Amino acid sequence: MTDYGAHFMIRRFKTQIQDKLFPCLGAHAALSGNCIRFFVADQMSSAGKDGEILSFLYSFIDDVRKNEDSFYSAVVLFRGRDVSSEEQYDSMLWDRLQSLSDMDANLYSYDGRVDSEVHSPHFSFSLKEEAFYVIGLHGASSRKARRFPYPALVFNAHVQFEKLRANN
Repeated sequence: MTDYGAHFMIRRFKTQIQDKLFPCLGAHAALSGNCIRFFVADQMSSAGKDGEILSFLYSFIDDVRKNEDSFYSAVVLFRGRDVSSEEQYDSMLWDRLQSLSDMDANLYSYDGRVDSEVHSPHFSFSLKEEAFYVIGLHGASSRKARRFPYPALVFNAHVQFEKLRANN
């Protein structure tokens, strides 16, 4: 069965990145290289798909580790447009990340290249011993570049940013 709603959401996300005014060069590079992986889940406020999201992210991590020369992103889009404020989104974001982290901790250690303490300047989120910068998008974002009609989490491997920094 084809999920036209998911296809629409993914197409809408790609269209937003293709806009010349979209500020993230890494997103442009990942999209042009066909290096963005997508997963569409139900409501962001629900933990119902967290196991499937984690499996999707594990597969993504395996792809990144095999192809370290490209810039990859994993995007989790949530169907509900139930975000009315930054605070509400932040609460749901941390709930989802904590749930993923708790499941991951049963199998893997935290990436030793980064700090697990959220308030540390060296903090990065970690899954399968791989550090990530996680970007949140939603319709109520105060930052124009982070506005998207559906709640989303974008996972970018920390190592990719370190390579960009090393190359100025």
